[in-house]
Amino acid sequence: MGINRNMDPKKCPMPCQEPNVRNKNFNEVALGYTEEMAVNEARRCLNCKNKPCMGKCPVGIDIPAFIAKVAERDFEAAYTELTKYTSLPAVCGRVCPQEVQCESVCVRGIKGEPVGIGRLERFVADWHRKNGNKNIIKPQSNGKKVAVIGSGPAGLTAAGDLAKKGYSVTVFEALHLAGGVLVYGIPEFRLPKEIVKAEIENLKALGVEINTNMVIGKILTIDELMEMGYEAVFIGSGAGLPRFMGIKGESLNGVYSANEFLTRINLMKAYKEDSKTPVRHGKRVAVVGGGNVAMDAARCAKRLGADEVYIVYRRSMEELPARKEEVEHAMEEGIIFKTLVNPIEVLGDENGNVNGLKCVKMELGEPDESGRRRPIEVEGSEFNLEVDCMIMSIGTSPNPLIRSTTPGLDTNKKGCIITKDESGLTSRTAVYAGGDAVTGAATVILAMGAGKNAAAAIDEYLKNK
Repeated sequence: MGINRNMDPKKCPMPCQEPNVRNKNFNEVALGYTEEMAVNEARRCLNCKNKPCMGKCPVGIDIPAFIAKVAERDFEAAYTELTKYTSLPAVCGRVCPQEVQCESVCVRGIKGEPVGIGRLERFVADWHRKNGNKNIIKPQSNGKKVAVIGSGPAGLTAAGDLAKKGYSVTVFEALHLAGGVLVYGIPEFRLPKEIVKAEIENLKALGVEINTNMVIGKILTIDELMEMGYEAVFIGSGAGLPRFMGIKGESLNGVYSANEFLTRINLMKAYKEDSKTPVRHGKRVAVVGGGNVAMDAARCAKRLGADEVYIVYRRSMEELPARKEEVEHAMEEGIIFKTLVNPIEVLGDENGNVNGLKCVKMELGEPDESGRRRPIEVEGSEFNLEVDCMIMSIGTSPNPLIRSTTPGLDTNKKGCIITKDESGLTSRTAVYAGGDAVTGAATVILAMGAGKNAAAAIDEYLKNK
């Protein structure tokens, strides 16, 4: 019996908390589809033979196949189909930028809205977590050991794919909790930490061992890991070193990097009244930058009780690199966008506390090497923005610890590890790398794709060794 197609041109809306309720709590904003909503949305998929969506997925999920199972109400089969390709479906369904990947080429998007692929992936993963079969069969060991440095999306993906092939995988994580950017960077209201924990437990059930509080490069070097019997190493240590603008006043009290601000909130729960690591509660907060991390920081500041939160961005709204959904949610929650504005000095009071931000207005000139129009300062346009807290969110680079303790590991001028091709092979034999440690700060799904490619390459290398 065929499926009754749903030809509605619009996606099934995602139920969410009301903006003026959610901007005061850290509970998840999007509430998820019901079974009926998921089935209805899945039936919008035309099950195209050439599968354009699959070609735009960094981990190569057979998207029409898992959606077809949702349309048939076989949610467990949909989950089984998904996990052939991804170890973190509940994470991807929440934070993957589907609008510029799989959904951007969906045929339904030509005359209407694309199928809500991310929303369906989230639904399937959540349904399985609540209702599905939890019996994970640990693969038979092949007797080979692989070390993975970092438990972010790249490291967890590489670890999961290698464990499924029978490798004994140990993940070394510098922090006290596994998850990398998924636990310290992305706020609870976008990605609940219980979901990350559940995905990690699934990997442990496959046999992945996770050692926390292990700073590779300090406690152990990569060479020492090799001496301990690990036959290959994957570096997925991310890009956790924050950048600043280099302007006057950046050392004043009340200036944060987005990394520190979000880590305090997400990992250390600084928003709780009894927190041992409280974070400064600004009443007028400026967040400098326009990416997803800037949106996260601004929305967190609002939830901490700020009266006014500004996104200060030197280009226009059209050039904002953040996900459209995150920008829309931020605007709904009362975040104020100061675009075509650039800070030139942080102002302070006699006690060394931030009390303002000197800015200039910008206009867009000719495109630069990134293809975006270059922002140019407007002469005589200086003005002061009254703030008592400033959060810098203009990018990050990899921590230099691993490259400085690994002889023969080639890196570029930004400190990113150089790889020979998509396999992730570095200048060191049997040492692979992927994710933000290679690309600089990018998306969760691209890091997962790199971890997947490296796992396949490590498997090929060790089988032929």
